[in-house]
Amino acid sequence: MSNQPYEGRREAYDPYQQPGAHQEPQQGADWPQHTQQWEGQTWETQAHAPVQEADPAYLPPQGYQTYGESQGYGGGAGAALPPEAPADPWNPAGAPVGDGGTLPEGAGGEEAAYGPATVTGQSRVTDAQRARAEGRSPIIEPGIQPAALTALLAVLLSGAAAIGQYALVVPLVLLQAVTAAGWFRLNGMWPARQGIALAFLGAVAADVALLVAGRENAPAAILGTLGVWVLLTLVLQLRSHADPDTRMYGLMATVVSAALAIVAAGHLAAEPDAVTVGAAAVAVAILVRALPMPTAASVAVALPAAAGAGYAVGGMTDLGSQGALLGLGAGVCALIGHRVASYDYPSRFVHFTAGVALPLAAAAPAVYLLGRVLG
Repeated sequence: MSNQPYEGRREAYDPYQQPGAHQEPQQGADWPQHTQQWEGQTWETQAHAPVQEADPAYLPPQGYQTYGESQGYGGGAGAALPPEAPADPWNPAGAPVGDGGTLPEGAGGEEAAYGPATVTGQSRVTDAQRARAEGRSPIIEPGIQPAALTALLAVLLSGAAAIGQYALVVPLVLLQAVTAAGWFRLNGMWPARQGIALAFLGAVAADVALLVAGRENAPAAILGTLGVWVLLTLVLQLRSHADPDTRMYGLMATVVSAALAIVAAGHLAAEPDAVTVGAAAVAVAILVRALPMPTAASVAVALPAAAGAGYAVGGMTDLGSQGALLGLGAGVCALIGHRVASYDYPSRFVHFTAGVALPLAAAAPAVYLLGRVLG
């Protein structure tokens, strides 16, 4: 470091200046001649032009620029500022705007309140929006693919019931799991892993209670499990820190989901012949309901088809012709579950969970009660 005194000028501070590079003196600086003085690295406002207000393209004084960059203030990725640089009036937080930083809220005018502009916009109009615009019903029914899955699950229930009670547990547990998940998504609550797990555990507890207590004690096992799970859900919701409306909404969704999954255990409590007939009737009713026909016509055709399926399958069991009545009752409940699973916005997850499971879950009480009465 040179020990010679400053001779009439002060070099501008440049942290990126190459060694030995000559720097031109600042314009307008008036320093004493032939006087050695100690000068710190400060920003002398008197030696520079005043900064114009509301000018975002502010340029630093002449001679103050980074190596290899233009004089644009903060314009490049490598344009780091020295410690004595004044704060940017458009970026008081010091965020590197040119290097991916974001301005603080309220800075930069009205544009800071908006996100990046979109190019393509909305790619498509949903079926529900088109239906509302045309004055039609926005309800979207599950369709033929969920109906085929419902029929497949119903056939599994029907065949497993003919084998034995423990064989029936396997497709029944699958039905209960899909019921618990589908109800939460149908109500717009997703993800809701704790609620789904709680409802599914209630269904498994009802299955275990039925297997232990037997069919003769089925009402006590199902209602007792349902009562315990409602109380458990209430206690868990009371511990939640959410607002009251959210807590009430979550409580109702969890209680209904658990109730549907537990009530589906009615297939396990019913007589095997009733399960065989009722599941076959549900399969036929849902397949006919999914055909491309007007709603009233498909319902008018699906109910006689369910009764006919019950009559046909009942002839292979001890129910005989009374299977038609059981099939009709199961078909009515299945169509109610199908209507509940219809959704006003197309959602494949809703249709492939609630749309598949709710017809069979809703038919379980009819299968149990009509099987007891007719048997």
